[in-house]
Amino acid sequence: MIAAYVMPGLWRYADNMNPSLHPMPTVPITIVRQGQCISLDNVPPHRTLLQVLREDLGVTSVKEGCAEGDCGACTVVVTDLDDQGQPRRKAINSCISLAHAAHGKAVSTASDIAPSGELHPAQQAMLDHHGSQCGFCTPGFVMSMYALYHDTDGGQGVTREQAQTTLSGNLCRCTGYRPILDAAVDMHRHAPAEIITQAEAADVAAIRRLKTRKAPQKKSSGLSTPSYQRPARLEALLKARQAQPKAQLVAGCTDVGLWITKQHQHFEQIIDVTGAKELQGIETYPHHIAVGAGVSLENAFQTMAVERPELRTFFERFAGLPVRQAGTLCGNVANGSPIGDSMPLLIALRASVVLMRWNARQQRVEHREMAIEDLYTGYRQNVLRADEIIAWVKVPRPTQDGTQVRAYKVSKRFDDDISAVCLAVQWRVQDGVVVDASIGAGGVAATPSRARQTEAALKGQRWSEATIEQAQKVIRAEFDPISDMRATANYRSKLLGNLVKRLWLETRHPNTVIGLGSVGAAVIQEESQQ
Repeated sequence: MIAAYVMPGLWRYADNMNPSLHPMPTVPITIVRQGQCISLDNVPPHRTLLQVLREDLGVTSVKEGCAEGDCGACTVVVTDLDDQGQPRRKAINSCISLAHAAHGKAVSTASDIAPSGELHPAQQAMLDHHGSQCGFCTPGFVMSMYALYHDTDGGQGVTREQAQTTLSGNLCRCTGYRPILDAAVDMHRHAPAEIITQAEAADVAAIRRLKTRKAPQKKSSGLSTPSYQRPARLEALLKARQAQPKAQLVAGCTDVGLWITKQHQHFEQIIDVTGAKELQGIETYPHHIAVGAGVSLENAFQTMAVERPELRTFFERFAGLPVRQAGTLCGNVANGSPIGDSMPLLIALRASVVLMRWNARQQRVEHREMAIEDLYTGYRQNVLRADEIIAWVKVPRPTQDGTQVRAYKVSKRFDDDISAVCLAVQWRVQDGVVVDASIGAGGVAATPSRARQTEAALKGQRWSEATIEQAQKVIRAEFDPISDMRATANYRSKLLGNLVKRLWLETRHPNTVIGLGSVGAAVIQEESQQ
């Protein structure tokens, strides 16, 4: 680890991190802060934005709490321009965001939005409602509220539910959430001082200047290939991957960031897939949508929720908003974690991935497509070739044939937590008989898995309680989960069956939200009496 900081761009290492023994190729970056373009040389590719802010620039208003994107103390707002040249702000966790990902963008902290001591409406509302005690988490809450303030035209019409979703990635351990939520709802009562709006306009103007300025050639120290690459076009991305098959790919960095902060991994070469223009959008076709590798989880989920509103609550329970705004759907799929929440749903929806590579011999792009569940071969292992990337996730659109879908996540904490079990079911009943079913499960095997045996137990059977009871037995026997800090193997097995029962009860009472606790207790009690 870096033992001491000397000056921007110059590092001194502890003996166990002698740079001669651990070479770290570097490239420069330029960010906008307080209306000024700040260039930093000699920034290692794996250095986080939080490290640059606190250690390089001396910005102490942004904090480090968990160093894994859970607590939100490190929340900052990154501003970029959309396709129309208008500012687009989003709150992210700077502790797991790579500094190079902020190149060419404005980065704002709690001290930046209060120039000359004039409080921003988000800060003033927190003060008025006594939303801070120890104050360590307060800068992060303020920045999430700051992003919400801009997303809602000055905090207009912010509901408590909306505030809860926005602040789901920020944890407070002493104040309690009531006054903080009150502050978020009440921001609209305050108008920003002119100096604040001027400062925000200066940031946007600086970003525009950077966009029009010819970018200097990025060269690594002593290397012919830049240590951090974010190609702007798909072909360039594929060529970079073909040339550097051992480079670490990132697509949001919400998991790789933990490898850096928790496992202290250093990467000499990083390729960021999110810069390719062709992969930054969601393409809509008659029967499916194609989500590019540069599309954030939040944008992907919002798009899917338009046609599948019954999944909105499930989407909002994926991590916290800052993680969803930084992470990508393709990145979550590529990561392949058995407790990744998007894969069970994608498996149930029969989604597929498009893998792409550059064929250097034939000088052309090659691609292949496969179902999500066929991508994985073992724990965090997949069939990707060394020179391939996941370019798109193709998600079938809803049909009008009566097909239904449900997705359930069970975790110790409602917001911003990792699943103990995740189950997604898509099924269709015709004339009282199950004619189709697809089921994805997470947290119960080494990979996100498809419950094929349970699907077979449902297909062709009457949609009845007896069929569901049989499906419960099958799904509990189909997987062999492990015990860990989140849940025991026995709990996970029982939970799988209970979630199937919950699905049945919800179809019997479609206008009632059934709590898992009551369903689980009822089913477990029923089993104990047998």
